[in-house]
Amino acid sequence: MSDHVDHVMEQWALQGLDLDASPMAVVGRIKRLAQIIESELRVTYNQHAIDAAAFDVLATLRRSPPPHQLTPAELMRAAMVTSGAITQRLDRLEGRGLISRDRRHGDGRSIRVSLTPEGRELIEGALKDNFATQERILAGLTPPQRERLGKDLRRLLQTLGDA
Repeated sequence: MSDHVDHVMEQWALQGLDLDASPMAVVGRIKRLAQIIESELRVTYNQHAIDAAAFDVLATLRRSPPPHQLTPAELMRAAMVTSGAITQRLDRLEGRGLISRDRRHGDGRSIRVSLTPEGRELIEGALKDNFATQERILAGLTPPQRERLGKDLRRLLQTLGDA
């Protein structure tokens, strides 16, 4: 059974170029998977009236050790975004009552970001649906195939310096 990437590779093969198009079999499929996955996750996020950026911040806070608090700098590193981007995200989430920013006792310069009860309830529902979406996306693979693919993708990321 062929897919779009097979079709593209066949087209390149017919052009008679002296180029090895075989990497496209992997890279093209990874790109297509990324598009499909992002689209599916966007639907899931929309069901909870959030976007991927909000999900990332809320999920990062939820998976941090109790009391589920982080500094803006810690959130910035986890999200791999600029300080301006994290500030905008936090402003929006705070405006919606999903997080709070509190100054630490004894150090007025240090701010801790926490989930509010509303934020915790929202992210726990969104996480449940996010995991269900991921499960549905991977339903065509057996558990051993998933494990192997995960290991192969980890190795590829490591060779690209993403440790």
